[in-house]
Amino acid sequence: MKVYGLSGKSGTGKSYQSMNICRDRGIEAIIDDGLFICRNTVQAGHSAKRDDNKIRAIRTAIFDDPEERRVVADKIKEVAPDSILVIGTSDAMVERICERLELPVPEEMLHIEDISDPDDITTALRQRRENGKHIIPVPTVAIQPQFSGYFMAPFRFLFRRNGRLVEGDEKSVVRPAYSYLGHFYISDSAVKDIVEHVSVKCPGVREVVRASVVTGENGANIDVTAIFDMDSLLGENIRTLQERLAEEVAHMTAFNILTVNVTVKGLKPVRSL
Repeated sequence: MKVYGLSGKSGTGKSYQSMNICRDRGIEAIIDDGLFICRNTVQAGHSAKRDDNKIRAIRTAIFDDPEERRVVADKIKEVAPDSILVIGTSDAMVERICERLELPVPEEMLHIEDISDPDDITTALRQRRENGKHIIPVPTVAIQPQFSGYFMAPFRFLFRRNGRLVEGDEKSVVRPAYSYLGHFYISDSAVKDIVEHVSVKCPGVREVVRASVVTGENGANIDVTAIFDMDSLLGENIRTLQERLAEEVAHMTAFNILTVNVTVKGLKPVRSL
């Protein structure tokens, strides 16, 4: 396995540049802020950006916890990428991560100052300082379970190659829990109100008898008991309700929807026009 290192101060755009480096050099995997990412998928680890303070985030990023370290190291051996990029705030941090994950010493150490323009670094630092925005080098759909309930957004970009603009891979923009902008919470009762509002607008739903939502670190489970119209489209109406709840609750809350369970409490004759 060939190991590359990428070092630079926090907020200088290392995660943003990492996928460009991987594309240009044919690198298969990335170690970034506690995550093992391979082929655009989070394979193991948990993001330091989920930790509730900077000290815990640093400990996560350097794999200080022996159990988490073992899980990630074992997954790297299982996936066995040909090459991997290890990201850290210094050369020493990159080397420490490699040692803890039982990786070879980096064959090449890259520095953010050598691959990014000074103006780009300044912009990245301003975005971090003013907006608390962090980049994760993986598509939003892949990172969503890790950041269920966090405000995040997909981010695609254009870069110039051989004189022409090329669209880059999707990344995710998140605001970490330890951001100075503060915490936010969405209560289960608020999500329940959203579920009821969405449900009554769905075709065939006459009345919501009961709705409950249980949220956890990995996402939300939704249970709805409703009375439906008595017609031949009952099965289709139930599927429509499940799909709309999953889509709209995820959109409004950023929760990763794990299940949407619908119970038919009763049927009523279709209202005549």
